[in-house]
Amino acid sequence: MQRQRGQWKSSVGFVLAAAGSAIGLGNIWRFPYVTGTNGGGAFVVIYLICILLICLPYVFAELVLGRRTSRNPVGAIRTLRPGSRWIAVGGLAVLTALFILSYYAVIAGWAFGYIFKSLLAPAMPHGAFTASPIVAVPLFAIFLVLTVLVVIGGIEHGIERWSKILMPVLLVLMLAVIVRGLTLDGAMKGVAFFLKPDFSKVTASVVVAALGQAFYSLSLGMGAMITYGSYLPKSANLRISGAYVALFDTMIALLAGFMIFPALFALGKDPASGPTLIFEVLPEIFKAMPLGGLVAVFFFILLSIAALTSTVSLLEVPVSYFVDERRWTRSRSVWTVGVIAFLIGLPSALSQGAVPSLSSMSLQGNTSFLYIMDFVWGNLSLAIGAMLLSIFVGWIWGVQRAGDALQRGSSTSERFVRVWGFFLRWVCPAFIFLVLLSLFPAGGRLLTLLGLS
Repeated sequence: MQRQRGQWKSSVGFVLAAAGSAIGLGNIWRFPYVTGTNGGGAFVVIYLICILLICLPYVFAELVLGRRTSRNPVGAIRTLRPGSRWIAVGGLAVLTALFILSYYAVIAGWAFGYIFKSLLAPAMPHGAFTASPIVAVPLFAIFLVLTVLVVIGGIEHGIERWSKILMPVLLVLMLAVIVRGLTLDGAMKGVAFFLKPDFSKVTASVVVAALGQAFYSLSLGMGAMITYGSYLPKSANLRISGAYVALFDTMIALLAGFMIFPALFALGKDPASGPTLIFEVLPEIFKAMPLGGLVAVFFFILLSIAALTSTVSLLEVPVSYFVDERRWTRSRSVWTVGVIAFLIGLPSALSQGAVPSLSSMSLQGNTSFLYIMDFVWGNLSLAIGAMLLSIFVGWIWGVQRAGDALQRGSSTSERFVRVWGFFLRWVCPAFIFLVLLSLFPAGGRLLTLLGLS
């Protein structure tokens, strides 16, 4: 059967799709609360440094691996090192994308449901909303179906076309919410918290948190950039394209801060409210605003759009595996992976109060099946995958060969390749390893003993 492989029609389409992959709940849900719990402006400065010095070199590595081989994560490593055990790293990336999709779509379903909850049942507590199986499961299913319908259209007519529509809409909606928040009395206190760094609050744990957030927000380590890079023509300038992806992702994260912190401070809320910030604290803020119901609807529409651009990339990673390696049709691949993701994700959808045994599960301080899945796949597996992929590109495939592939389609200098290779081989693995250690109590204690936490 002939492989049904697509290609981006334009570099703009690729950048919007790849940025959409990175832009999601990690930027709009996670970035504000992690910033709030880590002191505000100083955290933002360190986050930007991590994006520039660690994440950007890694983005180039995934893109060049995909473009060079025109394959999914498994096929890419198999092409460069056939029969090697490193193929398992590609398999880990595919599995990571699938499992993250399974619970990410649950949270995305909540965001989609909040569009209607904001209008019909604004007083309904978040806990009651997510605990109801007749609410949570259908919303989860609806969001997965929306994702399937985009991906089944292929690269040019599905992912690229919808990215060109959804990304500008997302930007306009964010700007509308920002303008509304900045008009509130006291909003400038939130702007100062977000932009004015207090470096006395910086500790090693803040640096580790910033690096972890940078990787989380850019969706690195799960093979999405390998997969999207595999649809790029050989003439594409990877250095420029990768830089634009990181730039757009960072811009959306900063805009998310401008959406949330001015409103938080204007209405006297705690910026360190944690993961409940979006679904519990913000609705209270919206209720206190003039035209708050309308602002809430706009906000959760944009949150749903951001989540959809990410679930599309999460689904495309395993779909590309089946299309490339198993020679399945795109339609069969998309529906099969969609059904598998739904079955895997059902326990997550039911773990917020609907099924007590799933709700009370605990691992490393993470309570409920959904948050355990996020710890295992969204933190642990992402970090392991990113560390191993940086080692594979930097050491196993080799900086020289990877650099030659990076230079194709651009005027990238040898000096740039040498600097990139240094960061990829030494800096990226070392810092990712620190993030990995920090995920466990024993690792955290070790970092403390070494004076790194």
